[in-house]
Amino acid sequence: MLDFRLPAPRVPHALLAALASILAGQVSLAQAELSEESARILASMAPGAPAPSAGELVHIPPTLEDLEASSLHPELKRVIRRGHDIFTNTQQYRGKYVYNELNCDSCHLGAGRVPFSGPVWPAAVTLPDYRPKNDHVNNLEERIAGCFSYSMNGQPPAYGSDEMLALSNYIQWLARGVPMYPDAKLYGRGYPRLADAAEQPDYQRGKQVYQNQCSVCHGNDGAGLATRGEMVFPPLWGDGSYNWGAGISRVFTLASFVKHNMPLGQPNTLSDQQAWDVAYYVDAQERPQDPRYTGDVEETRERY
Repeated sequence: MLDFRLPAPRVPHALLAALASILAGQVSLAQAELSEESARILASMAPGAPAPSAGELVHIPPTLEDLEASSLHPELKRVIRRGHDIFTNTQQYRGKYVYNELNCDSCHLGAGRVPFSGPVWPAAVTLPDYRPKNDHVNNLEERIAGCFSYSMNGQPPAYGSDEMLALSNYIQWLARGVPMYPDAKLYGRGYPRLADAAEQPDYQRGKQVYQNQCSVCHGNDGAGLATRGEMVFPPLWGDGSYNWGAGISRVFTLASFVKHNMPLGQPNTLSDQQAWDVAYYVDAQERPQDPRYTGDVEETRERY
């Protein structure tokens, strides 16, 4: 794993010429030129992704193989593995903590490791921090709890519980080697907002994009695709999907997620306009209510 800040790139024309070196083990550099091997690894994680800007901190999170090769205590390794298991198979808590058909990595792809797909490691190095959305300082467990309440339309594990400890420990492991409260901008963090669409997002155009590009996996009715009782591709609306409190229920957030990650295996192939249109269409559908709903849609949106 490697964390570094890029100097002004000498070759600005491609991601392969702009990304930094990553090798197995712990390496941390303040400035780095990129090796072809590390460029290949990062490019395979986020095909077609924008190149890092000068001064950005680029981090490639460690893998479970790195965990096994590390010198951490066996019990700590077990807890981190448990966090990974919960993150990638949150449905094991269906009916307890999860009330829909989603897993953590339905929105945070690649077990929370992928740039521009809401990678979760930045939370470990930027929290606690003040959050205008709820007007107080949030810690890591509170942000995890929010995902359960809104993205999974459920009830979060108790603070300090074994499940919460495992998830927070896994996220902290993914950030290994990154300094707390880094000054540099974090490459690939969150779902970077797209430029405004050339045309106002349109429901009918979005419906057409959905039918052509999305319905084969998520179904014509947005209910997802299940095989032998196990959800393979998650629902995008309806009772089995995220509620109105989820961040991805905002059109600009979903548009970025779609642009950088969808169709699955073909990221960055839709135009910005197509991403805006299909996000507008998907987020116009019915879904569970935000548990903070005040009785007035505009008031709830304004507050949260």
